[in-house]
Amino acid sequence: MNNKLGEYLVEKGLFITAIFSIIVILLIIGFIFREAIPIFQEYGLLNFIFGMEWAPSDGQYGVFTMIVGSLCITILALIMAVPLSILCAIFMAEIAPPAMAKILKPVIETLAGIPSVVYGFFGLIVLVPIIRVQFGGTGFSMLTASIILTVMILPTIISVSVDALRSVPLEYKEASLALGATQWQTIKNVIFPAAIPGIITAFILGMGRAVGETLAVIMVAGNVTQIPGSILDPVRALTSNIALEMGYATGLHYNALFGTAVVLFIMIMVLLVIANYYHYKKKVVIGGGYL
Repeated sequence: MNNKLGEYLVEKGLFITAIFSIIVILLIIGFIFREAIPIFQEYGLLNFIFGMEWAPSDGQYGVFTMIVGSLCITILALIMAVPLSILCAIFMAEIAPPAMAKILKPVIETLAGIPSVVYGFFGLIVLVPIIRVQFGGTGFSMLTASIILTVMILPTIISVSVDALRSVPLEYKEASLALGATQWQTIKNVIFPAAIPGIITAFILGMGRAVGETLAVIMVAGNVTQIPGSILDPVRALTSNIALEMGYATGLHYNALFGTAVVLFIMIMVLLVIANYYHYKKKVVIGGGYL
């Protein structure tokens, strides 16, 4: 009887906790959208999203340059992070000896625990001068921010990719080796294709982390509201815009920053929906083809 009562209390406690979490999330979303409505009504949704100029003192609240800046930083970071992550994940999951894999795993996870301000300070003191001397410009640029984000998203992509590779049934590997395939052929033609849904999920989660990063980007990106002409140009991200101006914003400027948060929220939600789609997508991959 006591065991049943304990199980009942635990079950209801978990249920209440889950419902409370959902309510908190809905309250946060409702608050953000409520505060953003005035900017959409007075300035116009299309003008806000596609406007090219952000000048609150002149009544200009276009965030398109910051949307482009956020996407450019994120895409460049993914271009650098994806090959490194795939190779590292394959090495850890299939090639590295167990003892080495046990060492690499906590080391890589440690990167995820380093505060973003430390990454930003490292970029400010080390990367910015290097970029300035070697490539020109001020050093505060899209390239610098992307390099910092690359290091920051590596742990997320690698960890999820390793789990995806290790979740491939052992029978696939054994069947490939039994047919005479080498270890690399097995990895390339069987294991990696079978793990693609999980690996794509890892990329999208890494992209979400990159889009939402704030402090490190503020410190090295230059924070200029412009569409970059090259990777050495300074840019301003959506998150940076909110963090830099929320402390003194009033009136419609205040609402515009919440509108920026809505745009950022929608971007991240789209990425999470795509990630969940690939996470729960059940496909069997044999020889690189989906069945």
